[in-house]
Amino acid sequence: QVQLVESGGGLVQPGESLRLSCVTSGFIFMRYVMSWHRQAPGKERELVAYIREDGHTTYADSVKGRFTISRDNAKNTVYLQMDNLKSEDTAGYYCNAVVGVGTPWVRPWFSDWGQGTQVTVSS
Repeated sequence: QVQLVESGGGLVQPGESLRLSCVTSGFIFMRYVMSWHRQAPGKERELVAYIREDGHTTYADSVKGRFTISRDNAKNTVYLQMDNLKSEDTAGYYCNAVVGVGTPWVRPWFSDWGQGTQVTVSS
């Protein structure tokens, strides 16, 4: 029974920061590449960032230099530090694992998504 529980979202103004957390259970966390995804109204879910088992990180171009993904294997938790938030970052944010790293077909691994956490950036 895989569980993914996101938290930390909220309403902020442009330029402000948030830190999202995803507490997981039901799988061997340290063996998986963990990820954050987001979905805005009317758009498909997109991959925001992922972090490999060895700590190497990868980001979507739209968030490079502003977001930082990290993980704490002792807590089975993945984080997303979001700085200099922009209106276009408004979305529901979800964590998962990804497979296919190193190929053109990176995709989410767990079919059961968490409830997500809403991030709204508005002045």
